[in-house]
Amino acid sequence: MIRVLNWIDERFPVRKFWNEHLAEYYAPKNFNFWYYFGSLAILVFVLQIATGIFLTMHYKPSSEHAFASVEYIMRDVPWGWLLRYMHAVGASAFFVVIYLHMFRGLLYGSHRAPRELVWLLGCIIYVLLMAESFMGYLLPWGNLSYWGAQVIISLFTAIPWVGDALAEWLRGDFVVSDATLNRFFAFHVALIPLVLTGLVIIHILALHAVGSNNPDGIEIKKHKNEEGIPKDGIPFHPYYTVKDLFGAAVFLILFLGVVFFAPELFGLFLERANFEPANLLQTPSDIVPLWYFTPFYSILRAVTYPLFGIDAKFWGVICMGASIALLFFLPWLDRSPVKSIRYRGWMYKTALTLFVISFVILGYLGLKHPQDTDLILFSNLVWAQIFSFVYFGFFVLMPWYTKWDKNKPEPDRVTFK
Repeated sequence: MIRVLNWIDERFPVRKFWNEHLAEYYAPKNFNFWYYFGSLAILVFVLQIATGIFLTMHYKPSSEHAFASVEYIMRDVPWGWLLRYMHAVGASAFFVVIYLHMFRGLLYGSHRAPRELVWLLGCIIYVLLMAESFMGYLLPWGNLSYWGAQVIISLFTAIPWVGDALAEWLRGDFVVSDATLNRFFAFHVALIPLVLTGLVIIHILALHAVGSNNPDGIEIKKHKNEEGIPKDGIPFHPYYTVKDLFGAAVFLILFLGVVFFAPELFGLFLERANFEPANLLQTPSDIVPLWYFTPFYSILRAVTYPLFGIDAKFWGVICMGASIALLFFLPWLDRSPVKSIRYRGWMYKTALTLFVISFVILGYLGLKHPQDTDLILFSNLVWAQIFSFVYFGFFVLMPWYTKWDKNKPEPDRVTFK
């Protein structure tokens, strides 16, 4: 066996890869709960790929047979119901993990130098995940997924000059049809997963090139021993592989609990209207996107007034796009001399708290009718407008409140609490 491994290693540096990225990759000693979500994102990604492969064996990307093939998977394919529910719940679990992973970055300054490229790659992965989820949402050919795709694609028509042509290209037709289904199927199962896989690998390699951040936000490479090993670092394997295996076990317990006992989760993961086949003549009473898109959907709907002679739909699309694009500028908007929230002042802590509250409430309002009054005093539309300002204020005002904030001095070495 050793001879075989040596023969392979001479021709493909497996041992070198193992040492550089696991056995001899030194990570900070003080990782905490928030550092589970990077490895969990990889776990969910693998689950989605694996379940998706088996689903494609029985799925038919045709407007005549798509809905029936999903019903066939659920009712007649052995364990098909489990694969379908794992894939559907996995999509939502993916975004839960990604949002918590990104929030960890905001907590401890993982977007700051020298990790700007790591953050940018993560943002690109996030945008591609949104595209992957949207295209997969049409594939069951349920009534809500059909009309949801119709509404979302129509947003591109708000772009001047090229909007209509772009929307027609995305559909492959003048309306959402069999051509759209085939196109989205190809993107969902082939193109985007291949690009995502490459970007995830580059994301990890870029992270290991500069080293992992930590809850103190300080660089462990500044203090090394005589052998060049960081004094505040420990090998990723076996210490953090064991830690991540524990996190994966807890996650799978919760994940399978939802899969077995509440796969629809009160209509958040699988909507009632999507258990009906697509009907071109019957529009669902409320067309809303999946929950992980609803904060941006609220921002889109919050814009109701035309500006400069251009209708509100265009400005709504611009604001929705800007709400995502601002994430890419975060490394340069943050002017604080410290990275971790442990040593930041009250301004950043308050701004981050308001940002999280606005994101959650915008997500809630995106599931509701804009003219209803689900919160006190004002209609959902007014609240969406208020919290949209709070959301954008977090980014737009960041260069000032991070610069003026009263911070605590950072320690020279990592701390344990």
